[in-house]
Amino acid sequence: MRFPGVWNHGFRWEFRGRALFALSCLVLSKAANVGIPVVLKHIIDYFQHDSAGGAVLALPISLLLAYGLLKLSASLFNELRDVVFAKVRYRAMRRLSTRVLTHLLQLSLRFHLGRKMGAVSRDLERGTRSVSQILNYMAFSILPIVVEFSLVAVIMLRNYDVVFAAAMFGSVALYMVFTFLITEWRMDFRHRMNQLDSRGNSIAFDSLINYETVKYFGNERVELQRYDDTLEEWEHWAVRSQSSMSLLNFGQGAIIALGVTLVMVLAARSVTQGGMSIGDLVLVNAFLLQLFIPLGFLGIVYRQIKYSLADMDLIFKLLDTEPEIRDAPDARPLQLREGEIRFEHVDFAYQPERQILHDLSFVVPPGHKVAVVGHSGAGKSTLSRLIFRFYDVQGGRVLIDGQDVREVTQDSLRAAIGIVPQDTVLFNDTIYYNIAYGRPGASREAVEDAARMACIADFIEGLPEGWDTVVGERGLKLSGGEKQRVAIARAILKRPRILIFDEATSSLDSHTEQAIQETLAEVAADHTTLVIAHRLSTVMDADRILVMDQGRIVEAGTHAELMAAEGAYRRMWDLQQQEALERQGLEQKAG
Repeated sequence: MRFPGVWNHGFRWEFRGRALFALSCLVLSKAANVGIPVVLKHIIDYFQHDSAGGAVLALPISLLLAYGLLKLSASLFNELRDVVFAKVRYRAMRRLSTRVLTHLLQLSLRFHLGRKMGAVSRDLERGTRSVSQILNYMAFSILPIVVEFSLVAVIMLRNYDVVFAAAMFGSVALYMVFTFLITEWRMDFRHRMNQLDSRGNSIAFDSLINYETVKYFGNERVELQRYDDTLEEWEHWAVRSQSSMSLLNFGQGAIIALGVTLVMVLAARSVTQGGMSIGDLVLVNAFLLQLFIPLGFLGIVYRQIKYSLADMDLIFKLLDTEPEIRDAPDARPLQLREGEIRFEHVDFAYQPERQILHDLSFVVPPGHKVAVVGHSGAGKSTLSRLIFRFYDVQGGRVLIDGQDVREVTQDSLRAAIGIVPQDTVLFNDTIYYNIAYGRPGASREAVEDAARMACIADFIEGLPEGWDTVVGERGLKLSGGEKQRVAIARAILKRPRILIFDEATSSLDSHTEQAIQETLAEVAADHTTLVIAHRLSTVMDADRILVMDQGRIVEAGTHAELMAAEGAYRRMWDLQQQEALERQGLEQKAG
C-alpha cells in the first residue's frame, strides 16, 4: 500500500502535529465514552445497595455529575478531533491533486496524444476523493474502534471472568475474518466496475468533445450504442456486487446476533449465581452495544477502504508513468544570443516502423525568415515539435545558438520561442485571458495592442461582452479565423526571439490574411522566423524556402530561384494558381 507516500509528500510538521493532536482527542473521546458505562454501573449499584437497606437515602450527585461530564467530554473531543483533522484531510487532497496535475503536465506529448481524457479525468476525480475517504475512515472509524476495543479489553480482563472477554472478542474476531474474506472475494467486481465506469465516461466525453463530427455523420445512435453496451456490462458487475454485499451483510448480522446472545447468557447466569451485580450486567450490555454498533460499520469501512485503495492505485500508476522528455542532470538555461536554429543530420520517427525525417540538415540564420513548404505528410510540422523538444531526435542534433536542445532546460528553451500553431486550441475562458496567456502579468494596454496588431481588437470590442466573452470548450464559440487571430495576438504579446508560424493564416479570408501577413512581417522583423506553410503565396518574401518531400529537403532557394528551377516548387505553385483560378470562377458563377 502506497498511502504513506501521500502522508510524506509535502506534509510539514505542523500538519503531522495536527494529526497527532487529533489522535489525542480521539483517545480522550473514547476514554470518556468507555467511562460512561462504568459510571452508570456505579450509579445502579449505589441504588441497589441503598435499596437493600430499605430506602434510597440520597442522590449520588458526584456520580451523576461525572456521568454528564463524561457525556459532554466525549462529544467535545469528538468535534475537536473533526475540526483539527479537517485541515490535514483537505490538505492531503489538495497536495495529491496538485501533484497529479504537475505530473500530467510533465508527461510527454506522445502520452497526451494517446490518452483518453475522459478516463483520466474520472480516475483523477476518484483517486483524489479516495485520499479524503481513507484519512476519514482511519481517523473516524478504524482508530476509534481500535482504541475503544483496547479500553474495553482492559476493563473486562481486570474486573470479570476471562470467559466474557473471550466470548466478546471471539465474536469480533470471527466477524472480522468473515468480513475480510468476503470483501476480498468481492474486490474483483469493484475493479471491473471501475474499468467499465472509466471506459463509459471516456466514450461519453469523446462524443461531446466531437459533437460536431457526430452530427455531421448522424452517428448519435452509434455513440449511444457504444455507451450503452459499456453500461450494460457495468450493470452486470454492479448487480453481482450488490448481491454479494447482501450475503456479506446477512453473515455479519448473524455473527453479531450470536455474539450478543452468548455474552448476555453468560452475564445473566453470573448474576443469578451472585458473581455479578445488576450494574455489572448493565455494564457488559452497554459495552456490547458500544462495540457492536461501530462494528456493524466495520465491513462497510473495510470495503470502502479497499475500494479507495483501488481508486488510488490508478492515480499511483499514473504517477509511475515516466516522462519521455526530461531535462538532463546537468542541463543549463538556454543562453540566447542571436537565435540561430540549426538541424544537423536529423533522423526522427514517431514509431520505429515509420520514419518521418531522414538525415535532415538546414540552418535558419539569426534575424532571417526561412519557410518550409511541401505536401501534407512531408514532415513540416514535426520540425516545430523538435525545436520545442516535445520529442527527442533518434539521430543528429537540433541546435539553437550552438546549444543542443537536449542539453538545456525545457523551460528556458520554450520561453525563447513563440508559435502560432496550425490547430489553435483555446482555454474555456475569456478572450482577454487567452490572449494574455502569451505573457501572464502583461498590462491590459499591452494585451489590447497585441490584439490590434492581430486585427482582432475591433471584433472583440464589437461583441456584447467584449473582452470578457467566454470562448467555449477548445474555443468552439469562435470561428477558425478568429481563433487563429487570437493565437497570433498571443504570440505577438509573448515577443520571443524566435518565431514559428505553422500555417498561421490558413483559416483566414484573403483580405484579413493580407493584413495579418503585413503584421507578421512587422512582428518577425529582426527575429529568427521559421514559417511552415502549404500556401506558397504566403512565403514569397522569405529569405530562403525549403521544399520538403517525405522527410527530405528536395529543393532550397528564394521564391525567384525556385520558380526559375522549374522543379517541385514550380509544380506546386502552378497547381495552387490553377486551383485559385477555379475557385474564383466558381465564386463568380455563384454570384
